[in-house]
Amino acid sequence: MLKLTHGLYAVDASQEELDFLEFHKNYINFKDDIYKINSKYRLGTINSIGKEMAYVHLYQDNTRDLQIPLFDLNEAVVGDIVLVKRLLNARGPAKAKVEIVLGSEQSYSIVYLKKVDGNLTYSDFKTSHPVSIEIDNSFSSNENDIFKLDNQSFKIVEFLGNIEDPHVDEKILLAIYNRHTTFDQDVLDIATSFKQEDVNTKDRVDLRDLDFVTIDPVTAKDYDDAIYFDHKNHTLYVAIADVSSYVDSFGAIDNEAIYRCFTVYFPTHSIPMLPRQLSETLCSLQAHIDRRAFVFKLKLDTKNEIENLELFEALIHSKRRFNYDEVDKIFENTLKPKNEDEKRIFNSLHKLKILTDDLKIKRLKKGFDFRSKDLEIKLDENSEILETSLADETPSHALVEDCMLLANKAAASMFEFGVFRVHEMPSQTKLQNLYNELAGIGIIVEQQETLGETIKFIQKLADEKDLSEDVDTLIIQSQMQARYMPHNRGHFGLGFERYTHFTSPIRRYSDLIVHRILKAKNDKDENAYVLRNIEYLTSKISENEREVDKIENEFKRRKFARWARNNIDQEFVAKVLSTEDLSAEIRDTIIGARVELTSKFDLTLFSDVKIKIISSNILNAKIKAEVVEILDV
Repeated sequence: MLKLTHGLYAVDASQEELDFLEFHKNYINFKDDIYKINSKYRLGTINSIGKEMAYVHLYQDNTRDLQIPLFDLNEAVVGDIVLVKRLLNARGPAKAKVEIVLGSEQSYSIVYLKKVDGNLTYSDFKTSHPVSIEIDNSFSSNENDIFKLDNQSFKIVEFLGNIEDPHVDEKILLAIYNRHTTFDQDVLDIATSFKQEDVNTKDRVDLRDLDFVTIDPVTAKDYDDAIYFDHKNHTLYVAIADVSSYVDSFGAIDNEAIYRCFTVYFPTHSIPMLPRQLSETLCSLQAHIDRRAFVFKLKLDTKNEIENLELFEALIHSKRRFNYDEVDKIFENTLKPKNEDEKRIFNSLHKLKILTDDLKIKRLKKGFDFRSKDLEIKLDENSEILETSLADETPSHALVEDCMLLANKAAASMFEFGVFRVHEMPSQTKLQNLYNELAGIGIIVEQQETLGETIKFIQKLADEKDLSEDVDTLIIQSQMQARYMPHNRGHFGLGFERYTHFTSPIRRYSDLIVHRILKAKNDKDENAYVLRNIEYLTSKISENEREVDKIENEFKRRKFARWARNNIDQEFVAKVLSTEDLSAEIRDTIIGARVELTSKFDLTLFSDVKIKIISSNILNAKIKAEVVEILDV
């Protein structure tokens, strides 16, 4: 349906889609071989229903939710995909009425067996409300067994496990969002058909003699990028896995990659966007192996601005696979080179650090340095929390980041229409809410000449109160969500006028499209082919990105709920994160568990408190606790 919002080329329509279009032809325009929804109508999803009004979230970019009077809902419920017609004469906020209910946004939902009055009843996983479904006796029937339900046929299609089994958490989330965990055989057949000897220098620049290296986490299996700094000529080479040379547009592998859009990361493993034969082998820039790469050669001037750039398909041979810890030790001079080759590479990395340190200083004059940290959890063999930690950014992370940012900026400079990574300025409403929250902790915002200067003013006051990370988290929450768009609108957070994603085509579909756009730059027909459905694709990728974030974050919440259930009546130190909905985050032997609070004390935002866990619901992953002591003096 999203395709019809932006336009669906007739040549791309499946027979099923053509049948759908014929059935709903009164709502569809067909012009220049493109199907598109009539301008009188809009597509969207019912996202909430109140006492007087329902709200539909439209698929179009930059459009506000429309209100729908309850008598115009046409029996639509939350989660339904609907075609609505704008009520042009309605007073007040924009209103609409539902013309057709096209189906549910989610093809599948999750149900579980719940005991009600002594009987086992199928209940919705999210609401616990009873669900009427067609009984299938081929599946088990134990209390708290969990199933995947087809929302169209109302039939059970898969038994996922029992809620008491921690391993079921991943299955629940993948089923809710209908994520594929395996590849079809035709996809695997293509992926395994490529041979190592296919790699050759024909039509490629041979860069195998250059000292490219990869720098990744110690657990990494797919290596998207490699770097080499020619310090004598002040030239940075950024080599990226040339996935597009293996994955053809609209082929079997590409169609599956479009469906997945991103690699999903769990603490112990990942679900890749591409078959592992490609993502972890043939496309991965492994050390000591010839690999195809798409390479930026960035010549920098004395002010470290790009003086000249070249982009070419190349062949590289990574000389060394580093993890971040090793590179940090190089910078600390505690890791010594073992031979002349390593001595040369170590020296180049030291010189590159000087460059990237300067690039970061310049970048932060316009962009922002948000001091929030990623939460990492380690699981035991039973898939329960073993320990948690906050990931620190070290000099090695910063070096790689600024190399990749420079390459992404360079890529964005080479086209006017395609795939841009866009981050717009926050709305005045969100900013005012931020200022009000900050006032509650004694940070009175004095607005500066620009919003950027105002944010840096806030960060300075937060530093003085030793609240830098917490206040930065508030600032991030006030921001617009970054997304992909075919037109450039700049990147507010980074302070860049143009930005895209070029450097991770193994794990992000957006980058793979950018590679194709850049390769087709001088071929009018190929360029048109690559860009044919770009509006739809950028919207789909943005939606998919949010979905993947939900999966990864909800997985952590489910693990915390299990941990909390094993710690009922135990006391922990926590930090208050909201005084409106009374919630806090545990920061003790375990870090990151969000809890709902009850308190007999008046609480202040970011105050430290001692809490006692009173309940944990592993179905909805909600933890409740009571405040037993305020620790701040």
